[in-house]
Amino acid sequence: MVLLRRAGGAARGWARGGAAGRSPPPLAALAAVLRLERNRRGGVVFPLQKLERCLAPGADTARFRLFQPGPAALQRAEELFRSGRHHGVDYVSSAVRMEHVPPPALPEVCFIGRSNVGKSSLIRALFSLSPEVEVRVSKTPGHTKKMNFFKVGKYFMLVDMPGYGYRAPQDFVEMVEAYLQERHNLKRTFLLVDGVVGLQKTDHIAVEMLEEFGIPYVMVLTKIDRASRGLLLKNVLEIQEFVKEKTQGCFPQLFLVSSLEFSGVHLLRCFVAHVTGNLPDVGAS
Repeated sequence: MVLLRRAGGAARGWARGGAAGRSPPPLAALAAVLRLERNRRGGVVFPLQKLERCLAPGADTARFRLFQPGPAALQRAEELFRSGRHHGVDYVSSAVRMEHVPPPALPEVCFIGRSNVGKSSLIRALFSLSPEVEVRVSKTPGHTKKMNFFKVGKYFMLVDMPGYGYRAPQDFVEMVEAYLQERHNLKRTFLLVDGVVGLQKTDHIAVEMLEEFGIPYVMVLTKIDRASRGLLLKNVLEIQEFVKEKTQGCFPQLFLVSSLEFSGVHLLRCFVAHVTGNLPDVGAS
């Protein structure tokens, strides 16, 4: 299965440079978000529900609220992503072949998307409370050329996969297909889609691959701060309909994120913690 090499643009991160001396952004911690005015707080934690208000009366809103954890669950998830004296959050290694990947000792999630979708920026935002973890973000699309493994204590691994499309690694297909088919500790694949332009041809091919392999996945719409509310709602409704009609393995709820404004980042941390078995009492799968 060939993922086409197209697209352009650049990923945008919340910070540049090395990890040394970097402090977390203002809204990286849930405590800061909870101090916001109520409407703004809801928009940061649950951006999809904020968009729900724009729907016509009587519209079906079930797929907007399937995963709706409370503050306690959000806080427990945040603690997993925050490094401490007895809890390390670390970059482990990079690999281009399966014989070089870390042992499958922990539950694992992977993030994949087009080469300019903002994947590394999102992963940096997720790890922003552990500033010693270096996630490289480049202005040049296609910067990630290897599978990069990050270990979150004794709880799970997170994998930053190479981007598909423009400037994808020459051996992208062999690398990614082998990982998806052979990594039996993989609990969920996070397929990132540009929230401004919606599903593109290469995204459809990625969906076909995940469906063919029977891999459970979830779609994450990135860069929502760059889209008008009307455009974002249009893209959300179109993708929700696509997921409902054309997919079997995709979680019905979309996740909306802005790595710049931290919208949706806390909820996504919580979903990662949930699907890796670290928040079993939060109801969604």
